[in-house]
Amino acid sequence: MAANSSDGDHHTTLKQPPLPSPLRFSKFFQSNMRILVTGGAGFIGSHLVDRLMENEKNEVIVADNYFTGSKDNLKKWIGHPRFELIRHDVTEPLMIEVDQIYHLACPASPIFYKYNPVKTIKTNVIGTLNMLGLAKRVGARILLTSTSEVYGDPLVHPQPESYWGNVNPIGVRSCYDEGKRVAETLMFDYHRQHGIEIRVARIFNTYGPRMNIDDGRVVSNFIAQALRGEPLTVQSPGTQTRSFCYVSDLVDGLIRLMEGSDTGPINLGNPAYKYGCEDKYSGQHS
Repeated sequence: MAANSSDGDHHTTLKQPPLPSPLRFSKFFQSNMRILVTGGAGFIGSHLVDRLMENEKNEVIVADNYFTGSKDNLKKWIGHPRFELIRHDVTEPLMIEVDQIYHLACPASPIFYKYNPVKTIKTNVIGTLNMLGLAKRVGARILLTSTSEVYGDPLVHPQPESYWGNVNPIGVRSCYDEGKRVAETLMFDYHRQHGIEIRVARIFNTYGPRMNIDDGRVVSNFIAQALRGEPLTVQSPGTQTRSFCYVSDLVDGLIRLMEGSDTGPINLGNPAYKYGCEDKYSGQHS
């Protein structure tokens, strides 16, 4: 039995993690690492898939319902013998055999998650429950991409991972903010109660190729304004800051977190603050 302290207040006895496939311990047959990426057809997910597919020992399975993702982001891998694409909504159970789960499925832009807030919180809560159930059944390690939005409208700048945040539980953004907070809670409860190997990453503003130009966030807004020949505008100059991270750096951080021994939560962003123009905060990196 192992002891662990995730909140610094007390030690909790943990169960041993579930055993993975017996092939993982075979002396004569070395199987590939089977990796599931939920939301793998999206902006960050597709870049993660690209990086994972570069390793010839990886078999990558993508599950996506294409609400914000696109098959075009994965077209270079369709038909590849180590790649599989499944049209699937994570609010429904998924019965497959995998060794690792990168759980990215959820709209991350206010424009998209406000479009269907009930679906957004169901994706965060029921979707995460389903992925944790899968991890428990097959003994997989699971990484959740959480968000800087868990800090809410922060009263502490910059925010360390130990900061509990200042979130409005009934606001128009709460389907995302509180949804991710519940998802983190579920991750750590499964970790403590069932011994699931977990990793939690809190992502900040990410930019790069394949961004949706209509997602309403800082960098895409600036690009859209420039393409339309409009002046670049900043709301409330000097009051709103952002932590920008290039997508390849973020993917590198996600893989290092998955392969490392730290459960997290870990902030993945940039310590340099820049002014933005979103309709509200997006947090800062500690």
